[in-house]
Amino acid sequence: MKQKIDFVKCNPTQNMTILINTKLPPDEHKRVAAKIMSYDNVYAEQVGFIEQSKKDDADAFLRMAGGEFCGNACMALAAYLAEVQGMERHITTEFHLEVSGTERLVSCRITKNKEDYRCRVNMPLPVSMDQTVLQDGCSLVDAVVVRYNDFVHFVIEVERFDAQMNSSMVAMAKHIGPSLDTRMVGILLYNSRTRELTPLIYVPELNSAVWERGCGSGTASVGAYLARKHKRDVEASIKQPGGTIHVKALFDQNRVTHLEIEGAVGIAAQGIAFIDLDERPYRGGGNS
Repeated sequence: MKQKIDFVKCNPTQNMTILINTKLPPDEHKRVAAKIMSYDNVYAEQVGFIEQSKKDDADAFLRMAGGEFCGNACMALAAYLAEVQGMERHITTEFHLEVSGTERLVSCRITKNKEDYRCRVNMPLPVSMDQTVLQDGCSLVDAVVVRYNDFVHFVIEVERFDAQMNSSMVAMAKHIGPSLDTRMVGILLYNSRTRELTPLIYVPELNSAVWERGCGSGTASVGAYLARKHKRDVEASIKQPGGTIHVKALFDQNRVTHLEIEGAVGIAAQGIAFIDLDERPYRGGGNS
């Protein structure tokens, strides 16, 4: 018997995101997410579950399938809430979301355009940033580790990106991920000359490693990295495979004091997915 799942599919900088409205026990989230994001179902890079928040000042609770935090998914949910409310063009409003992977409410300021929404999200601040060295096969790679309460990013400056680097970074993420005791690991390959970001996101709980078309939290970490590197406030437009995300990082007294990202998000589809939880999902595309 197949289960009917009410979903909406959103497009924040081509980081295709499925939000599920059907109320499901948390212990089913992992299996449902793996199936619905597979190539032979709705297909996306990540899945979040919309729940009612227990906090009076929150508009909704977004629980990601792996319990991680995701800035782009916050944008997606804000756009969906605006759509449900019938928000008119050129109107701006603000939503406050309770989100997995962070304890504080996430503020999302959103404006409706002709064909999509423009959203600005206040992001969690790093707990620490430190120089580190990672091992890529037989070679060593300089990186800056950007730590948050529930996830970790590694910013690595590169001049190029190729297939060999693709496979070695996936292997690295899967090797170090389980030992970090974190919900999400990001390998952020950043070209400072062209301001291009190629983000790999690995979620240990789902054993999912995805080269994302656009990464909101990764963009924020690059902004924090640049602010720390230059010891000043930073505003930058970071180009990614799926488009551009803008980041603003404020720096004071040798630390990042404010982080926000801004980008476009569209609603691509909405409907019912049919999930057979007895079947083993096929993970197509770049997912593994």
